[in-house]
Amino acid sequence: MSGLEYLLDTNVVISLLKDKEFFEEVDLSRDTLVARCCVSQITRMELLSFPSITKDDEVQVARFLSAVRIILLDEQIEAVAIALRREKRLKLPDAVIAASARVFGLKLLTLDTRLRNAVGGPH
Repeated sequence: MSGLEYLLDTNVVISLLKDKEFFEEVDLSRDTLVARCCVSQITRMELLSFPSITKDDEVQVARFLSAVRIILLDEQIEAVAIALRREKRLKLPDAVIAASARVFGLKLLTLDTRLRNAVGGPH
């Protein structure tokens, strides 16, 4: 994937969204870090499906999601996710996110130490 380097886990995106300065000072459409990041379709679903999401939160999430590439699920990701779930006993959403990173050769950025230890990745 040209120019992409990182796949952000849902918990990393939530941390970024909570950082008000990040959103007030950064032009997401031009930021070089954001341009090197993507998220899984699962992360998009998790972010938008929180039962208590407010309209303001939804706007902020949508703004972020419009600035990053979304990795859609396909049969290759599905096969790797199945293998990771079996081998590492990951929750299905974590397995799909990790598989998305693995299939596209991206570094998985996560705050979940269990996931990071299971699949490897930056700390």
